[in-house]
Amino acid sequence: MNDALCPIAPPNRDKHLSYAQKCCVAKAGKLLMRTGGLAPGARIGVAVSGGMDSLVLLRVMRARQRIMPFSTELLVLHLNPGFDPTNHAPLAGFCARMGIGAHIEVTDHGPRAHSPENRKNSPCFYCAWLRRKRLFELCRHYRLTHLAFGHTADDLASTFFLNLFQGGRVDGMSARESFFEGRLLVIRPLLLVDKKQISRACRDWELPVWDNPCPHSKRSRRLEITSWLEERFAGDRKTRTNVLNALRRWQLDKDSAGR
Repeated sequence: MNDALCPIAPPNRDKHLSYAQKCCVAKAGKLLMRTGGLAPGARIGVAVSGGMDSLVLLRVMRARQRIMPFSTELLVLHLNPGFDPTNHAPLAGFCARMGIGAHIEVTDHGPRAHSPENRKNSPCFYCAWLRRKRLFELCRHYRLTHLAFGHTADDLASTFFLNLFQGGRVDGMSARESFFEGRLLVIRPLLLVDKKQISRACRDWELPVWDNPCPHSKRSRRLEITSWLEERFAGDRKTRTNVLNALRRWQLDKDSAGR
């Protein structure tokens, strides 16, 4: 495990990006600029789960690091939930090839979420809560100023409707959130990017995505909402575009008003 932050980007290997890769890098830059997501000297923890969203986020943040007019530092944070303590093996080599430090830790979050210890919440909620708590601890330990998640425009849509149907409230997913009296900023640089662009960029970058062994990875309330949305959007690209664009504008306006 290499847990040294990476302050200097190596020579640029992103000179010949595909259209999808350029979209991800450009839209992330646009969002970070609009929300004031980064500042000189930012020490950024990039939460990497092993799925394509978080791996594309890591690749995008590396590309942004090379072209930003000020210096930043990156550190990969990976918490293996404990169902398969070895399935994250590709990550260490990937980070080494990119020259990025990483904190890789095997936890018991998954098994605990499916045990009698968790009597009140869904396994997904409890596991996510344990993971977020540990990520915050790591941010404090490494004196990080930012924690970046790979949530996308599609995640914004599913979160919006999940909150509406489950909680009876109108709420989404902020591109920039302040925690601990401003000592830590949670940022979501890919919130303007849709899954189709993420998927294409992931393929073009040949990223080492690995399977999620969680028994709930194929069944959860969020997945039900996502499937419901895909059914609504099936064969109607305009409706999908309108919904995602409307939620993106609404969320950015909401974030701007709250700053």
